[in-house]
Amino acid sequence: MNEESNQDLTKRERLSEETEDSRSEEERFLLEKQPHQRENMKSFGAPHYAGFWMRFWAYLLDLIVISSISRLIVYPVFRAFEWDLNAGGMFSAINIATAAVFYLYFIITTKVWGQTVGKMVFGLKVVSLTDGKLSWQTVFIRELVGRYLSATIFILYVLVAFLPKKQGLHDYFADTAVLHEQTVSVAEPAYS
Repeated sequence: MNEESNQDLTKRERLSEETEDSRSEEERFLLEKQPHQRENMKSFGAPHYAGFWMRFWAYLLDLIVISSISRLIVYPVFRAFEWDLNAGGMFSAINIATAAVFYLYFIITTKVWGQTVGKMVFGLKVVSLTDGKLSWQTVFIRELVGRYLSATIFILYVLVAFLPKKQGLHDYFADTAVLHEQTVSVAEPAYS
């Protein structure tokens, strides 16, 4: 009985050495940051980056959520104070308020949960490629600066389909990537 367990342990050690040589740079980074996840990473494989269509549908769902928040909170406040809801122009009060809801939604949900409601539904998560956790600076760069550029020049969002790590311009600036949540659960402990 003891010999069998020693043989199994030796086989696992050999398998571990063989697979470590074939690991990608991302896998090595994740293992360095989370060494207690070594066994799970071996069985799961390389990170699975979220492609254009998964991110697109998640973004559309986020736009529905943002629109709902604006209609339930911003518009009633404007009506209560009898402020003009139909004011034109980019810098009208209603447009500034809805833009604030848009950016705050992405900043707060990405920092707190690492994902927006749309990403939660589709099983996606934003991860930093340089640090273990998303910092406020990373989130601000990704969500404020990068999202502004991506929303202003929508064609830049299509970069997700062509870059190797499926990064949008906002991901590229912040050095982040969007992964399928099963990949992230392997790289992060359950208690974090």
